[in-house]
Amino acid sequence: MDLLLSPITLYTPVCRTKFKLPMAQQGISAGFPSPADDFLDLSIDLNKELIKHPYATFYGRVSGYSMIGAGLDDGDLLVIDKSLEPRDGKIAVCFVDGEFTVKRIKIEADAIYLMPENNKYKPLKVTAENDFVIWGIVTSVIKRM
Repeated sequence: MDLLLSPITLYTPVCRTKFKLPMAQQGISAGFPSPADDFLDLSIDLNKELIKHPYATFYGRVSGYSMIGAGLDDGDLLVIDKSLEPRDGKIAVCFVDGEFTVKRIKIEADAIYLMPENNKYKPLKVTAENDFVIWGIVTSVIKRM
């Protein structure tokens, strides 16, 4: 397998269910502890928060290390919106020559480049010979700590 491309496992979100979690109204201090437990009266639905276009949104699990400079680590879960317009500088899931990959897209007048964010990987210039589609734009990343 080419070092630039790494498979992404894709999932369809289930948006018809609601799963509301308690949320601290005052925010959470990264300094000294605060009495935030006294303010757990709000709730948040992560489907509503993370998914703006339910019928065009998918999850994808990152496999590999080519995007660690953008904060995308092996095993992270991406929220991917297929309805968003690809723009220069956005992080996108692309289908290239039969494989999915996640890269930052660089759009120039005469070319598109898939830019990794790890200096161990090289950019890929997309040519007419490539079977290529910008499949969707990454809108969020869910990490395990």
